[in-house]
Amino acid sequence: MSVISKLRKYGYHRAMVLIAIRLLQKIRTFYFKKILSDNLPILEKVKFNQPAQFVGLGKIELKEITVGVWPSPGIFSTYAYFEARSPSASIKVGKGTFFNNGAVVIADRNSITIGERCLIGNNFKVVDSDFHGLNVENRNNGAYECESVFIGNDVFFGSDVQVMKGVIVGDGAVIGSGSLVVKDVGAMAIHAGVPARFIRNI
Repeated sequence: MSVISKLRKYGYHRAMVLIAIRLLQKIRTFYFKKILSDNLPILEKVKFNQPAQFVGLGKIELKEITVGVWPSPGIFSTYAYFEARSPSASIKVGKGTFFNNGAVVIADRNSITIGERCLIGNNFKVVDSDFHGLNVENRNNGAYECESVFIGNDVFFGSDVQVMKGVIVGDGAVIGSGSLVVKDVGAMAIHAGVPARFIRNI
């Protein structure tokens, strides 16, 4: 949309605010991607409304997705974080998936796959790892568990959801805001709570 079109649609003040926001986010996106990232992700037609940092030795592949939302909390104070920590780690996100602000996706040694057309609320976090062992002697020696995470197509996550290692979330599922997902979620099912439990089918 041209500047003139924005002025006509939103009015002068709002149009100038939107233009300023877009310019600021372009600068931040460049800085996070080119200066603060050490991974070379595969990015195809990704729309960045907020910056994203790409970290690690593994493979990160994002195709035709959106990162960040305006207006929504955290547009300036947060950023998306994608880390494929080890060479064996991978992150793949399918077409049409939409991340709100402040997403964190960390694949430590295995894979995290997020399907197509998922709607993901702000402050979302998904990991494939415990990162530290439970026993005292294993907390700093790398002896901990990792399991791949698979999230299907058309899944809807509320805000502040965490998905832990080894979880499979079926197509079309809904996860309520603030949930901690530690077990598999069936297709077309609603889960919510800490830990998340089955509420009903859609």
